[in-house]
Amino acid sequence: MNDFSWFKFYPSAVPHEVDCAAYSSVTELFEESVKKYGTAVAYECMGKTLSFQELDRLSAQFANYLIHELKLSKGSRVAIQMPNVLQYPVAMFGALRAGMVVVNTNPLYTPSEMKHQFNDSGADVVVIVANFASNLEKIKTEIQAKHVIVTELGDLLGGLKGSIVNLVVKHVKKMVPAFNLPEAVSFKKALSLGSKHTFSKVAMTLEDPAFLQYTGGTTGVSKGAELSHGNIVANMQQISAWMKPKLREKEEIVITALPLYHIFALTVNCLAMLKIGAHNVLITNPRDMKAFIGDLAKKRFTVITGVNTLFNGLLNQEAFGKLDFSGLKIAVGGGMAVQKATAEKWKAVTGVPLAEGYGLTETAPVATCNPIDGTERIGTIGMPLPNTEVMIADDAGNPVALGERGEIFIKGPQVMKGYWNRPEETALVMQGDWFKSGDIGVMDADGYTKIVDRKKEMILVSGFNVYPNEVEDAIASCAGVLEVGVIGMPDPKSTEKVVAYVVKKDSALTEEKVIEHCKEFLTNYKVPKEVFFTDELPKTNVGKILRRKIKEAHLEKLGLA
Repeated sequence: MNDFSWFKFYPSAVPHEVDCAAYSSVTELFEESVKKYGTAVAYECMGKTLSFQELDRLSAQFANYLIHELKLSKGSRVAIQMPNVLQYPVAMFGALRAGMVVVNTNPLYTPSEMKHQFNDSGADVVVIVANFASNLEKIKTEIQAKHVIVTELGDLLGGLKGSIVNLVVKHVKKMVPAFNLPEAVSFKKALSLGSKHTFSKVAMTLEDPAFLQYTGGTTGVSKGAELSHGNIVANMQQISAWMKPKLREKEEIVITALPLYHIFALTVNCLAMLKIGAHNVLITNPRDMKAFIGDLAKKRFTVITGVNTLFNGLLNQEAFGKLDFSGLKIAVGGGMAVQKATAEKWKAVTGVPLAEGYGLTETAPVATCNPIDGTERIGTIGMPLPNTEVMIADDAGNPVALGERGEIFIKGPQVMKGYWNRPEETALVMQGDWFKSGDIGVMDADGYTKIVDRKKEMILVSGFNVYPNEVEDAIASCAGVLEVGVIGMPDPKSTEKVVAYVVKKDSALTEEKVIEHCKEFLTNYKVPKEVFFTDELPKTNVGKILRRKIKEAHLEKLGLA
């Protein structure tokens, strides 16, 4: 085993290596958790709880339905398209226990995005929440999936409560557009039919595919990262080891506001926390901040994960600061850079550091993380997890000197098998066992890495590289700024110029104030030449600001699109 520089800074309870083959599959770990934790709460949503035993029973019924009623075989792809509701873990674990491959799908996808993902993955069945079934109807004849299972939001909330929720969602809030899918089977019926069969284990290995996890599609066409049971088991083991200094079996209450279909929440919240018998509180609509904070007020929660925009949004709600944080042990940010201003304010309000981690869909996802024992370094993505190597490389794939900028390369058992049916695309991002992240970073002598930016989003000003993250960080610390996105635009004098789009939280904020503030923190060529104000910024489903969309809208405004 190599003696990496970062090992000196590992918390004493964290091992340098973990056993990534401790389980033969994700389902073996699931079965162990059921045996260990039995009647303890596994998931909660809208006040309804689901124990490990209940999850075991319902997921077995769903697996039976896929195997015996739909006659699907091992390796079939099951697309799941729903927000954080109890049906998600039931369907997901059910599909895995049936030996099938889960294709996680964003419910907010347009019909054309759905069509691409379903056809690209070769999905045999689509499990969809009724709210979005009208979109499926529009493309049903253009996809190969022969089976459709439709669920309503309240389906697993029980008797009267479930009926009321479904009634309100459909008829009061008008959130379910009319659809016609005569071949569709209800989720409840699928479970009922599955209950008539006896569940038999399906043999799996670490080499078998578990998930097709589609990249965000923020650049180009969305690709399916093929994540094996081995990739996921490895990352669960790595995350569990990293959290070991703080977490206790059957004691943790985890707030899951990021959607479970996103790789961050899937591996960290849904799976790694399952191993320690944590109680996962599913937040169906975190954008409703008032209701979200209301849910937080009901629980003495111990763990919360999110992205910068989520934490920033909470911090800008007066009610959030009045919550009881006495139980909080760990807050982890990922998915996008955690801004310094957000991290500092979070610690001031909650008393707990906001530890930034880093990873990608292709790394299942976590590759690095800050320690959670109070030795975090704000502004960095921490150190590589056990069994993981990180290298900062030049354009030729050779390591650069410490402190020099280069592309972040990652090697470890959590790195994907490749992109589904895309060998050429896979070859572009792999160098031997190394995955090329497309992110630019700097590693210090202690093994802590700072992300500078996305390689493709770097701005070139008069021959100097400007990284949007750095400019956004400076602007975010300006009083009156709620959110910011920075882009580069063509400029005849300097190749490109820096342009900022800002959402105000103070109506008195002006372009001049933002620019003057930037001059205190940034060299002149990095200071935005133009600042525009907007009511909102385009984001991904998990709240990641989409610079590409900002740029497209800006070009359109200029008549250059």
